[in-house]
Amino acid sequence: MAVSANLREYNASVENSEWTLGEQTRLICELKHPIPGYGIASFVTEASKQLNLEFVLDMLRLPNRYDTATVYSVAPKWMPGVAQKTIGKMNLRKQYDGDLPSESAWEMLTELEKGFWPTIHYQDWNNRYDSVAVALNSSNFEPSYLAFSHCVTNLLPYSFEDIAYTVLSYKKSSVDLTNYSKRRLDMIGDYLKEDIALELVLLDGYSDSYGGSWNNLQLSIRRANEIRDYFAAQGVDTARIEVTGHGEKRHVSPNDNELSRAKNRRVIIQLAKL
Repeated sequence: MAVSANLREYNASVENSEWTLGEQTRLICELKHPIPGYGIASFVTEASKQLNLEFVLDMLRLPNRYDTATVYSVAPKWMPGVAQKTIGKMNLRKQYDGDLPSESAWEMLTELEKGFWPTIHYQDWNNRYDSVAVALNSSNFEPSYLAFSHCVTNLLPYSFEDIAYTVLSYKKSSVDLTNYSKRRLDMIGDYLKEDIALELVLLDGYSDSYGGSWNNLQLSIRRANEIRDYFAAQGVDTARIEVTGHGEKRHVSPNDNELSRAKNRRVIIQLAKL
């Protein structure tokens, strides 16, 4: 970073450098660092099939134009002679917080772990003569980072989108789920223990054509009702759950052999959240 008399620097002092944990659940982990006079830097990762991380710079004064900042890894003053390294580019969007994708965010964390100060440098959008450097102080980083890492290890290995539409399959003429569907329902249950803020749950029960049509209609309703009761036990408001039994209607497979009929014995779960 070029040294300039018109460089305005924002960072926490060594004595006041504070790293804290934000939201910590099996759905989200957050590590936060206040920057006096500027805002809050956060690292956030969420439950997903793929490990992910986002760096967010919550600014007190948002950009008033589109621009690009450069992110460096800078050695603190007690590491003289260590050259700075470029981590990446951050797009500054008008009236939005700054953010970085997963690869650069992980690199920032590893540089902090080594004692370096990730620093964001850009031309001031309010003063054409000034540039701005926003640094993350690595002092007092390790304890909170260790707790953050433990949280990341405990995240669910799937997201809401992975369970929002689920088809459960059943054994013949019963309300007994197949082994695979039991595991799928357990996944949904584990998610709901962490996040029950659902706007709507739709449960549609179906049957194959084996047996009488009235009996099949009642069986499809029983299947859906048992899933409703399961969700209610997880804390979901039953007023937000809609149950419909369709019996033999709307087949997804022919009913001319056991393998095909098995595909029609199902409950479809659709979850929606705000």
